[in-house]
Amino acid sequence: MRVMAPPVETQNNSRGVEKSSHLPLNERILNSMTTKTVAAHPWHDVEIGMTWSSKNLQLSYSLQVVEISKGGKVKYELDKKSGLIKVDRVLYSSVVYPHNYGFIPRTICEDSDPMDVLVIMQEPVLPGCFLRAKAIGLMPMIDQGEKDDKIIAVCADDPEYRNYTDINELPPHRMAEIRRFFEDYKKNENKEVAVDDFLPAAKAYEAIQRSMDLYADYIVESLRR
Repeated sequence: MRVMAPPVETQNNSRGVEKSSHLPLNERILNSMTTKTVAAHPWHDVEIGMTWSSKNLQLSYSLQVVEISKGGKVKYELDKKSGLIKVDRVLYSSVVYPHNYGFIPRTICEDSDPMDVLVIMQEPVLPGCFLRAKAIGLMPMIDQGEKDDKIIAVCADDPEYRNYTDINELPPHRMAEIRRFFEDYKKNENKEVAVDDFLPAAKAYEAIQRSMDLYADYIVESLRR
């Protein structure tokens, strides 16, 4: 025997039935899954934020996006497709990054990655943050036969380091520490890294400008495809 459901009593409302402004739950879930949103990409959407010195027309400050914190052993890197920071690997050697490490937005180098930068400052910074930095030198480096130069910079908002203008002003021990880290951090992976003599701030500015020019070419070529 089929049981009939009792009739539902309704009340007449002269003002009409008020409908909720919210979509039903299942419809909202489906809508969120099918609607694509565009999030800021730290490589492409963060402006380099540079200022220029009126005396020598050289780059003074630029924004850097931090990938790896000072004292960290986990090597994070930018996932260029999503813009998220991903774990690349844990360093094989018993060494840690001597300073915060990241990249300069809207730049690209011959290895198809943004320009790398090591930012000297007192404290570690969380991966994914960006900060103002001042280039003070260039560290020429060859990684497994390929050019992989690094910009050496100081945090523009750290009172201990912001007055440095050239890498030669750093204590010799600090420069030796940076060199030794990059020479050793891939040894247990049987990968060869060679570090050449550090170059002054002027060479760093030239390298940054070249990477900005390459990035502009990269964007133009991408739009043509």
